Amino acid sequence: MNGLSHGAWQIAKVFGIPIRIHYTWLIVFGLLTWTLSTYYFPTVAPQLPVSSYWIKGIIAALMLFLSVAIHELSHSLVAMKYKLEIDSITLFIFGGVAQMKGEPPTPKAEFRIAIAGPLASFFLAGVFFILTVNTEDIGFKSLFSYVSNINLILAIFNLIPGFPMDGGRVLRAFIWSRKNDYLYATQKASKWGQRIAILFMVFGIFSLLFGIPTGFWLILIGWFLYSAAYGSYQQSTLQALLENLKIKDIMVKDLVTVSPEMNIEKLINEYFLKYGYTGFPVLSEGKYLGIITLRDIKNIPEKDRAQREVSEFYSRHKKEWEVNPEDYVFNALEKMIKNDVGRLIILKDGMLIGMITRNGIAKYLEVKSVLTKIEGEQNEKF
Repeated sequence: MNGLSHGAWQIAKVFGIPIRIHYTWLIVFGLLTWTLSTYYFPTVAPQLPVSSYWIKGIIAALMLFLSVAIHELSHSLVAMKYKLEIDSITLFIFGGVAQMKGEPPTPKAEFRIAIAGPLASFFLAGVFFILTVNTEDIGFKSLFSYVSNINLILAIFNLIPGFPMDGGRVLRAFIWSRKNDYLYATQKASKWGQRIAILFMVFGIFSLLFGIPTGFWLILIGWFLYSAAYGSYQQSTLQALLENLKIKDIMVKDLVTVSPEMNIEKLINEYFLKYGYTGFPVLSEGKYLGIITLRDIKNIPEKDRAQREVSEFYSRHKKEWEVNPEDYVFNALEKMIKNDVGRLIILKDGMLIGMITRNGIAKYLEVKSVLTKIEGEQNEKF
């Protein structure tokens, strides 16, 4: 879900939580407004003027996304009670997502955070139902009825027990409490999420074959849910393989370094091509300065390489490139992905003592996966 941060704009801040809209939200807002204004309101309130349909269509679309924001905000407020940090809430084509840093500390916390959203939607459905019953004006009555129904659908839909939906998180909390294993619970709930997503897509395909146009949306929603569930499964599997593994256990200590005075031609021929690495630390008189990568020098013309030096192109050191050797490898990998770098460095008193790379982690995972598979096959024999 972190990809949603790209192409999103902050429109407000509530309880210190940034509220953002993704560009895909604008697409749905336009389609929803048009659908409500040309089909829904003319059908349920045919006596109203055309301008009223469009005004109410815009209001209904805004109230829908406000409802989604309240749904996600409910998750966030409960999570904050458990000292979990909320990076932002983003509204996008399929609804909304609260981007939470860290994981719930207990199954009870997971359950309460997960159930808060559907409960908020049920509450909103009830509020707008009461407004519908007590409103005489046909235009507002149809508006409140729509918002009530859509909140009811939102609550029920999110309770489907497929991760990463709210119902899937409730399922994870249940499995977690029974097995006392968070990663196992995540994998099981993610598997259920994948199965349910496939059902959505299959049902959507059959709907299209029978001429029901909403089947297209079911396919899209199913695909989105499958991708999210599969991503969660992969992440939990990765986390299991790296569980309790510290950076000091696999960090590279015997480093190949380069000087800022080295020319680019020598760097390419005697370092990049010789060692096969994609980046090297830059040191001057033993002091660490930064990293030179293939990305930094890829646009230098071949004829200029002998005259250009590393000092012109290397990336200067940034604090976010540092890690503590006592930290966990999984956290380091997350940091690399967040900062879009292939390596992190370990400093002691300003001196470079080691480095951890994505390639190094990948090689460890490859070996670990093979060994885990062998151990599983041996256990099955016995």
